[in-house]
Amino acid sequence: MATYKPVVVQACPRLGERITQDTLYWRGYKTPVQIKEFGAINKIDFSPVPPYNYAVTASSRVHIYGRYSQEPIKTFSRFRDAAYCATYRDDGRLLVAGSEEGNICLFDVSGKAPLRQFKGHTKPVHLVGFLSGKYQIFSGSDDYSSYLWDIPSATEIISYSEHTDYVRCGCASKVNADVFITGSYDHTVKMFDARTKSSVMTIEHGHPVESVLLFPSGGLLVSAGGRYVKVWDVLKGGQLLVSLKNHHKTVTCLCLNSSGQRLLSGSLDRHVKIYSTTSYKVVHSFNYATSILSLALSPEDETIVVGMTNGVLNVKHRKPEEKNENSQKKRQPAYRTYVKGRTYMPKQEDFCVSKPVKRVLRKYDKLLRSFQSSKALDAVMEPPIMLHTPEVTVAVMQELHRRGTLRSALAGRDEKQVNLLLTFVARRVIEPRFTPVLVTVADMITDIYQPVVGQSSIVDKQFLKLQQAIGKEIDYQEELLEVLGMMDTLFATFTKKRDTRLEENKNNGVTEIIGTNRKY
Repeated sequence: MATYKPVVVQACPRLGERITQDTLYWRGYKTPVQIKEFGAINKIDFSPVPPYNYAVTASSRVHIYGRYSQEPIKTFSRFRDAAYCATYRDDGRLLVAGSEEGNICLFDVSGKAPLRQFKGHTKPVHLVGFLSGKYQIFSGSDDYSSYLWDIPSATEIISYSEHTDYVRCGCASKVNADVFITGSYDHTVKMFDARTKSSVMTIEHGHPVESVLLFPSGGLLVSAGGRYVKVWDVLKGGQLLVSLKNHHKTVTCLCLNSSGQRLLSGSLDRHVKIYSTTSYKVVHSFNYATSILSLALSPEDETIVVGMTNGVLNVKHRKPEEKNENSQKKRQPAYRTYVKGRTYMPKQEDFCVSKPVKRVLRKYDKLLRSFQSSKALDAVMEPPIMLHTPEVTVAVMQELHRRGTLRSALAGRDEKQVNLLLTFVARRVIEPRFTPVLVTVADMITDIYQPVVGQSSIVDKQFLKLQQAIGKEIDYQEELLEVLGMMDTLFATFTKKRDTRLEENKNNGVTEIIGTNRKY
């Protein structure tokens, strides 16, 4: 008796994910550590000096975490209400933070009580930072003003009131100790110089500005607001270089990696996008559980920390590199040990013993082997198979049609089963790889159940959907044929023409016609 041959399922090639160096690099992080804070995390800032602790601003506290600690190693809680934008100085010894009551507090990292308090704003201060000179602080508030403060004397140096809405973000230049930048909800980004009484540059972003970032060289400025991330050339007077729209919701935070070659943006759409700073194309992305408010990357990209609206701090650490030189692993058998004897060719006097290979059949193959056509079709009409592996369903239908039992397998079904069949056919008949088989199936279903049309509104609705799907596909094919005819006409005009000229040659009273080809 001949052995049963399983149904051959047509394999269609799938486009796999493109693995690049960026993909391998940004996937090299461990499973994230989740830390619960008291409120939404509005700012994360890494200390620029070892051991690279980071400050997390949430609710009315500023927590200092070690790189690998899951509990805060220090807490600043001298705030009556919410705290904002805790930022380190370049030497990592001082920390400044804004507050809901409008005050600015300066802390020594090794102490607890504020060293200085700067009062002048009348509304919450969401922006504070140090100028690169280390002895001046800039701030921005919901009272539309921006201030510059002197640390030793705790006095105001100069104030600017050019914004017409909340000032929520900003940064300082690392090249010039007198330059800082602010972003506002009035859709503008302004550059200020402490030596002048007004802004030296104004850039129109087009949306409320949530974050700004200045490249270390000071020549490029990045602004984020709405769904857009825009890059500006500061040396050309604020000329727009590129506008990126890769997020689905508002972009809330920006940061650069340690080399400055990758730009990271976090958004309320729960994604962190990573761009190349040369092509400004997305090279990788991270997905998180909830909306993202803050983002920070440690020096040398060892740790990436993301703060979310639900108060969860997500911390990812880079996997340590494996050192094969120092590790002494147990010596494994050589490759030839496993393949020994596989290439041996039996001689004439050898007696070969074949080991039977047990073949495991799937459910529909077992039913087909026992000639149960209807049950085999039922086995592949289950929703998980039809949704995820429709090629299996079509392969069984094709096998039943080859056997001549497809009509009997389709007949005798109730309303629910017919509805399921018609739904699958109407959805998949337009796919080129399934069309030859499913057109035959649709014809048979129409012939079998035509007498009962009108008895079930559900089945009638599915027949109408099938008709609409086929009608749209026919119209689409007709349009493609028209386009193909146009292209044939164009290609015909581009081909080289040959001109045939007839000449008469009279030789010995016989007239000969000679055709000559001339190319143009």
